[in-house]
Amino acid sequence: MNENIIWLIVGILLASKVIDSSLLRSEISRLNLTLDKIAKHIGVFDAVTEEINEELKSLILEGKRIKAIKKYRMVTGLGLKESKEYIDSLINNGTNK
Repeated sequence: MNENIIWLIVGILLASKVIDSSLLRSEISRLNLTLDKIAKHIGVFDAVTEEINEELKSLILEGKRIKAIKKYRMVTGLGLKESKEYIDSLINNGTNK
């Protein structure tokens, strides 16, 4: 009986941590969007420079799409989904631009 109560408490604590983590990620995403808007408004350049874009395009042309996604994640600090979408947009817009 006592063991069941302990497992229940552990489960509740884990669930609350997962929820907290999810809420923090959402808040960070929202703050990043706000910061991006502010940066564009005041003319601050994006973290992804033309040099990085050229490196990403080169990786794509070499067939190293996953490495390009990893590189973009490392440079920007964005998540997998956002990074994949960015690399896909580079592919769809053509890497020779």
